[in-house]
This record gives sequence, structure tokens and C-alpha cells, in this order.
Amino acid sequence: MYGMLTLDIQKRDKNIDLGKLRKDGMVPAVFYGPGVESKSISVPLIALKKILSEAGESTVIKLKGDGIDVDVLINDVDVHPVTEVPLHADFYAFDKTKTVEVSVPLEYIGVSPAVKDLGGMLMKVLHEIKVEALPSNLPHELTVDISSLVQFDDMINAKDIKLPAGVTLMEDPEETVVTVTAPREEKEEEVVPIDLSKIEVEKKGKKDEEAPVEESKE
Repeated sequence: MYGMLTLDIQKRDKNIDLGKLRKDGMVPAVFYGPGVESKSISVPLIALKKILSEAGESTVIKLKGDGIDVDVLINDVDVHPVTEVPLHADFYAFDKTKTVEVSVPLEYIGVSPAVKDLGGMLMKVLHEIKVEALPSNLPHELTVDISSLVQFDDMINAKDIKLPAGVTLMEDPEETVVTVTAPREEKEEEVVPIDLSKIEVEKKGKKDEEAPVEESKE
């Protein structure tokens, strides 16, 4: 069971210079939700990066500070296209009595005999799946045991993933999650023998053609 992750926040004036805010090590953010007034806040960059490395959109986070105490889900994070530093974050303050639909990361465990013993190639088709649950029942991640993949073309579908109580699968049940394919055969390039005598003749003929024509003597 994962403990509640807490992110210390500060209320943010909408007119503040965002460039200066970021230089001071803070990230502009906002939280909103049903029955919750949208609020502009700022969060420490270092703390946010730590939260992002530990949590997915299915992990409940507590925003706390400046008289604010609210449980949220990560809805969206804008990052710099080059440095990937968070530039802005959106948090969703959910209704604890209503279910939410989120994508939950998949963790692959075990060893596939088809890969280990037969040299097959493991093809991970999905890295997360959509589920629906009350926020309090949302799993942090879901495990996929690949030890059941014994032969080539064996597969695990979305319906095969074990879900905790109170969690409903929202993916197509027949969607392939992971499979094993046979190893690719490397085709040997056909080596065409070179006829050296033919090359010499062709070179000789070309040389003869290019030789200057001797002028006839009168």
C-alpha cells in the first residue's frame, strides 16, 4: 500500500512574472474540479520532479499550504521540449464519492520461457491500461506476469490482468498487452562471383578505344 504523497504549495498571484517565478525554482500550477473553485498556485520544482518520478496519474496527491488542503490527481504537466523541465502543472480535485477513469502504468514481472529457452522476442504492446474506480481504490500500478508466455505467439490480453477489488477495466478486453514472437532470421546476402578475366578484357578494350588514331603519312 502506497502512502499519501504530499506536495507543499503556495497561492499564486495571476499577475506574477512567470519567468521570474521559474528562475526562483517554482513552477506555476492550477487545481480545479467539481465543486472546487479553480486556484492558481506554485509548487517547488524539485519537489514536483520527485512527485512525478514516484506517481502516475492514478496516484492521489495531497496539495497542502497557504490554508489549502486538497487531494488531487495529476491531470497534465507541460514540460520544456528540450530540457524536459516541468513548466506548468494541472491538478484535478476529484469528487471522492464518484469514480474516475485513469491510465495505470503496467509493471512487467517474471521470466518468459519462450524468451529464455526459445530465443523469442518479447513485444510489449501496452505500457498502461485504462481503468475506472473510486479515487481511494485506484492502484498505483498493475503487474503483468510474463512467465505464462511459454510458446511463440503466446499473449496476455487486457482481460487477463488481475485487477484489485473495486477497479473496472476500461480497455478492450481482447487488446493485446504483451506477446512473444519468433526470432527474426537473418538472410545471408548472395555473393556473386567476380569474373576477373572479363574485367581485364573490358578494360583493355576501353583502352584500345581511347588510344589516339595514328595519322597516315603521305
